[in-house]
Amino acid sequence: MQPSLHFFTPKHQSLLQTQSPLFTCKFIVNPAKKTVPRNPLPLLSPPAPSRSPPHPEVVEPMVQRERSNALVPQHPNYPVHLNRFQKLAAVALDKIETSVIMRLEKNHVLPKMVDPEVQISGNFAPVEECPVHHGLEVVGRIPACLRGVYVRNGANPMFAPSGGHHLFDGDGMIHAVSLGLGNKASYSCRYTRTSRLVQEARFGRCMFPKPIGELHGHLGLARLGLYMARAGLGLVDGSHGTGVANAGLVYFNGRLLAMSEDDLPYHVKITGDGDLETIGRFNFSDQIDCPLIAHPKLDPVTGDLHTLNYNVLKKPYLKYFRFDKFGRKSGDLHVDIDQATMIHDFAITENFVVIPDHQMVFKLSEMIRGGSPVVYNKNKTSRFGVLQQTDVVGSGIQWINVPNCFCFHLWNAWEEISDTGDKIIVVIGSCMNPPDSIFNESKDTFRSELSEIRMNLRTRQSTQRVIVSGMNLEAGQVNGQYLGQKTRFVYLAIADPWPKCSGMAKVDLQTGKVTKFMYGTWRYGGEPFFVPDKKQTCNRNGNEDEGYIMGLVRDEKKEMSEMVIVKGSSMEQVAAIRLPSRVPYGFHGTFISQEELRRQVI
Repeated sequence: MQPSLHFFTPKHQSLLQTQSPLFTCKFIVNPAKKTVPRNPLPLLSPPAPSRSPPHPEVVEPMVQRERSNALVPQHPNYPVHLNRFQKLAAVALDKIETSVIMRLEKNHVLPKMVDPEVQISGNFAPVEECPVHHGLEVVGRIPACLRGVYVRNGANPMFAPSGGHHLFDGDGMIHAVSLGLGNKASYSCRYTRTSRLVQEARFGRCMFPKPIGELHGHLGLARLGLYMARAGLGLVDGSHGTGVANAGLVYFNGRLLAMSEDDLPYHVKITGDGDLETIGRFNFSDQIDCPLIAHPKLDPVTGDLHTLNYNVLKKPYLKYFRFDKFGRKSGDLHVDIDQATMIHDFAITENFVVIPDHQMVFKLSEMIRGGSPVVYNKNKTSRFGVLQQTDVVGSGIQWINVPNCFCFHLWNAWEEISDTGDKIIVVIGSCMNPPDSIFNESKDTFRSELSEIRMNLRTRQSTQRVIVSGMNLEAGQVNGQYLGQKTRFVYLAIADPWPKCSGMAKVDLQTGKVTKFMYGTWRYGGEPFFVPDKKQTCNRNGNEDEGYIMGLVRDEKKEMSEMVIVKGSSMEQVAAIRLPSRVPYGFHGTFISQEELRRQVI
């Protein structure tokens, strides 16, 4: 693969079906100390000063555009396929953006949740793609059962934001660490070639609005109108999706799928030497035409993949469906909810699907009033819907109120029988407070407490209890072989100092005991991923924690990145793999075994 980019033809959808050229990020950043400026810099301009450091340990930014990069033209770059009228219209719309919208945006102080100088600072700043590096330094021994590839998704904006930017707005980039025989390891990272990214690469800058960072108030409406004008003139095409594929990853039916809830998933191929190649937007063989949430659930017993779709514009606001292990889709089941609601995650049990209906809702009318379309509805009572997996119409769904509960992530759920013979649904999740912490600033201290929710299907009553108090636990999972069944252990990131993660925790759900693995001073990571030891047979005799936890760690002082491998039973490190380039903090990952890779759909 050559490190240069040819300009794309209008047939960007067909381009996504083939290996794309190397994309490089448009920022040169000192990894641990610099930030991305709020406004894009001219190609040859000097570094722009920061208004103020976002964190005490972060110095003022010194960021400049890469001068030799073909993706950052010195003058506006209009694709060759545009006719003369389109080019004139493009120039006029660009003038409106720079002279009117951006000028008005500069007069507004951005909240830190959408301020690029905060959201893309330090090790949250983007990196360039990295081709495969083999022969990485390994400290310790890689366990024999870990033969395969660990992949982790994250947000990595290619272009400097012109306005607001939320961490969730960045372009999806997957980091891959391949583990082989002889204690050998390799690393690569690649952008997922979404339709949005391919089109913006042709123009050399942002052309689509950022859903969270920019779509606020009247200026957000202006941004939306600008996009609609560009789409109406054929400058950009949203018919092939506008998502960034930066959040979840799932390996299902021979395909690695990159997910974000604003689009269909993208199929990404893992090559024989450990590189990543975007195959294209994946519609499950023409069975779906709607976005999927970032956290589908793979049933370890049946092999079914359960998922949801939510619509922020019209009813039905929520749909549930699943795919069997062969990829065949069930019918859509419309879940009756009163408001368009953010549902980032859900849970399954052996027989039920557990759907949260929490207080973060979408109200597009708030933009007309000058606010955000993502609203914390304090008058709404949180509840969970418990749906039989065999229910084909949804008439039997039971809604159970669970007040003062907002779980952005749910780690597991299962069924129990009470002493009185009632069926109980047990849900394990991290309850976040304030509920809008991810989207809005708050004077209240952030808390994300591991909690147990118990719902009685006969009485429709619920109880809650905090399993671990005084510790923020977010991002993680249980042993995937036990998903939907009763588990004893859950493995989570210690989210402190928020939004960084200083270690990982193994929590015994029976006793509440917490066993920590701390990364050390100036070292932070993200989501820990548990991989069961395939030599162990899962049963109820206490070997649920036989396996290994892996995660990516950044030493901000030494400016080094590595992947650590920790033994699940003892929470002691057994190996560390030194990575050749900086890996930003990101979102969710998965592990694909060598056996699964042999069955990969090419």
